[in-house]
Amino acid sequence: MAHFIREVVIDWEAVETDSYVRGIPALAGLDSLAFTRNVTFLVGENGSGKSTLLEAMAVAFGLNPEGGSRNYAFSTHDTHSRLYEAVHLMRSFERPWRAWFLRAESFYNVASAAETYDDLRFGPQKVRLHELSHGEAFLVAVQNDFIENGLYFLDEPEAALSPLHQMTLLREFYDLAEHGAQLIVATPSPILLALPDAQILHFGEDGIEEVAYEDTESFQVMSRFINDRERTLRRLLE
Repeated sequence: MAHFIREVVIDWEAVETDSYVRGIPALAGLDSLAFTRNVTFLVGENGSGKSTLLEAMAVAFGLNPEGGSRNYAFSTHDTHSRLYEAVHLMRSFERPWRAWFLRAESFYNVASAAETYDDLRFGPQKVRLHELSHGEAFLVAVQNDFIENGLYFLDEPEAALSPLHQMTLLREFYDLAEHGAQLIVATPSPILLALPDAQILHFGEDGIEEVAYEDTESFQVMSRFINDRERTLRRLLE
């Protein structure tokens, strides 16, 4: 059961009338959205609004739009929407021990910012993130700075990871959730989405609805490709 953020509410009167957010079908009709599990996945096509909402929630919670923990206060180029000004997070009385916003597209900037903090070397060897590959740095950040009873927003974390490392990340998600953490993750990864007992919310033209793993497009497309690869390729390439 989610226990740091139970619900997000949008005050549309605080959203500018010409904001592009009003044109996103899944968000336009959204007044509130409840989180019922310790891990919630946001799925949908590119441009469906899942990353926009995730970003707004992270910023409304007080995290840097480009990523990092509360210790990160930097900006290279502001591109985030002002939806966060209209977002209200319905919280419990419990406070997370740590909070992070981890997003694939700006993780390089987070790694660069970490260079300026003497206490932000990661792992047993105290390495700097830029000393690692993109995927290795991503995992090191999760494995060493994500702790129990934390609150974590992640946007497309699979982008930096091989399938094997996505499985490693799935296990990290499982362990964190088992020890009181709450994770809200935007991802199309059929590997990550397979996490047991996760809530999966689909962002579509008709709004947002909770779906089963087997009903996600990610699962269906990947299953069709793997189980009938030759026919799928023939149809695709013809």
